[in-house]
Amino acid sequence: MTSQLLIQTIANAVAASSMYALIAVGLTLAFGVMQMANLAHAHVFMIGAYTVYALYALAGWPFWGAVAAALVVGAIVGLAIERTIFRPLRGDVVAGFIATAGLMFVIEVFCGEVWGWGHMRTIPSPYMRPFKILGASVAFQRVLVIPFAVVCIGGLMIFMRRFRLGRALRAVAQDPETASLQGININMMTALALAIAGALAGIAGGLMSTIYAVTPALAGHLILPALIVVIVGGMGSIGGVVLASIIMGFVITFVTTLVDGVAALMVSVAVMALLLPIRPQGLLGRVNN
Repeated sequence: MTSQLLIQTIANAVAASSMYALIAVGLTLAFGVMQMANLAHAHVFMIGAYTVYALYALAGWPFWGAVAAALVVGAIVGLAIERTIFRPLRGDVVAGFIATAGLMFVIEVFCGEVWGWGHMRTIPSPYMRPFKILGASVAFQRVLVIPFAVVCIGGLMIFMRRFRLGRALRAVAQDPETASLQGININMMTALALAIAGALAGIAGGLMSTIYAVTPALAGHLILPALIVVIVGGMGSIGGVVLASIIMGFVITFVTTLVDGVAALMVSVAVMALLLPIRPQGLLGRVNN
């Protein structure tokens, strides 16, 4: 591997880590509050990408206006999922699993029927000139996702530690029954968690829409890595998921560069399989007594 390829791969790995973090932090936040996994979470990322395609590539909106719209659309979709699936099925993990698996199929079929099956929608980047790092060229769009991930996730962590609403969200994640006895509105907190999760996935999809070909199958390529990141980091642990996103982002990017994407996925699963017997709760997850 040449020095320029190494620098490009490292930059791509940091960008991939940022993308995984935006997706997986929302996924683990929702799980922490509801104790139920949203299998359709990566499809909110895809909806964000299609939002930018429709508004920026087709309707002529400014790119950043389309990305902002992707954030709003993601939050609305998250709220809709909470209201129609997770709230009625609260406590029924199996039913929630089946319902979100079905929602994956519905969203893919909808996108396929609207935008066409097998059509790879490419979105031109508003920044055509590459970003130069020590002589190596890196797509500027990949660099953009990094500060957004830092700001969004850092802001979320500050919100959950410093603000009353954020502390209420943490209380529900730690012990919903006690939180309810303290007067915290559980329905409001689950809706807030899904809205935040959807917004993070939506903005990630919007930012990465010029990097990935937007197809109805896009979410299918992301859901397994996102779930691996959440499991490795620790279900419900935002700090653990950020750490796992960095690790898996580098593992997946380097193995993909040196071998291929299938090998990268196999190595990711192997890392998870090796970790779980040692740390079944994940890197920073809580131990349930």
